[in-house]
Amino acid sequence: MYFKDIIGQAEIKRQLIQTAHTGNIAHAQLFCEPEGAGGFALALAYARYLNCDNRTAEDSCGNCPSCLKYDGLVHPDLHFVFPMVASKEKKKDVCDDYLPEWRNFLQEHTYFNLNTWLSSIEADNKQAIIYAKESDEILRKLSLKAQEATYRVLFVWLPEKMNDACANKLLKLIEEPPHNTLFFLVSEAPEQIISTIQSRAQRINIRGIAPEDMMQNLTTRLGLTYDDAQNVAHIANGNYIKAAETISLSEENMLFLEMFKSMMRNSWSRNVKGMKSSADQFATIGRERQKNFFNYTQRLIRENFMYRFQSPELNYMNIEEAQFSSKFAPFVNERNVFELMEELEKAERHVSQNVNSKMVFFDLSLRITVLLKR
Repeated sequence: MYFKDIIGQAEIKRQLIQTAHTGNIAHAQLFCEPEGAGGFALALAYARYLNCDNRTAEDSCGNCPSCLKYDGLVHPDLHFVFPMVASKEKKKDVCDDYLPEWRNFLQEHTYFNLNTWLSSIEADNKQAIIYAKESDEILRKLSLKAQEATYRVLFVWLPEKMNDACANKLLKLIEEPPHNTLFFLVSEAPEQIISTIQSRAQRINIRGIAPEDMMQNLTTRLGLTYDDAQNVAHIANGNYIKAAETISLSEENMLFLEMFKSMMRNSWSRNVKGMKSSADQFATIGRERQKNFFNYTQRLIRENFMYRFQSPELNYMNIEEAQFSSKFAPFVNERNVFELMEELEKAERHVSQNVNSKMVFFDLSLRITVLLKR
């Protein structure tokens, strides 16, 4: 990935490039981004730029030995740590066991999230974490002398998913880093990272993609008309992943929308048999997708509440969602919206704590029945 591949974020790019020229480079940097803003791509482009032999004022050269190895993500001084699902059957215990899949994934995706990654390795029905065993691998890698690069770089994608033991061992490395070793942590939920790591890393806050930058990309690269690009950019609200899903409604979002419709219709009509059937379906989609579904439903409740005010600039729904909301929105009002959100947040928390998902969904449907009648 190069700086040129990243949509917008001109100010952050300038800041990173300036540090490369001044040599004022923090050995631990925490890239904090909302989903779909390009945080990982920025950090990877920055690592490439720092090690490029013939960098220009704006980007890496793309031709030097370092750049060519970064193209294939095979540079010996470039290391990755990321959430994964351990599998005894597949003999995959640490991140390096997934390295071929990870490299292919990064070659195909500039903007991605945990769901995209888990789907690519067919593990979307399981919870992914960074295991304690990974800390031993990190220690082993960084105990060796850097081979070629000016800076050896360890990427930790989604450090909020680290096991506590792994996080504490990483903290010790950050406190006493090996010579010319950089730690780039890319997070979507920095508040969930242990405070001692947060306090020892230079924080780089990345904002969502600006609407004008999003629109330019959608019109020039994807060929959307100005009006369509404007609408998609508004719905995406700075999230390129959301923009891509809006253009071609993703399979997962279609599933979530249908599940949301079914849940609300069953609750409104007090269809207990339908609630049980939906709970059975919900139990089959896996913990990560269950949590994502509750995130999705919370967003739709908010959107339906705002829909009642007839202010399009306040809504961020695609066409299919808006069609359902035209009839459903009146049932989300001042008397129930806060409690609906609380119940959904509680259900998401219970799923995260491994409570029986079928019971969580069925209980939630019953509670929504009461709230929708207000």
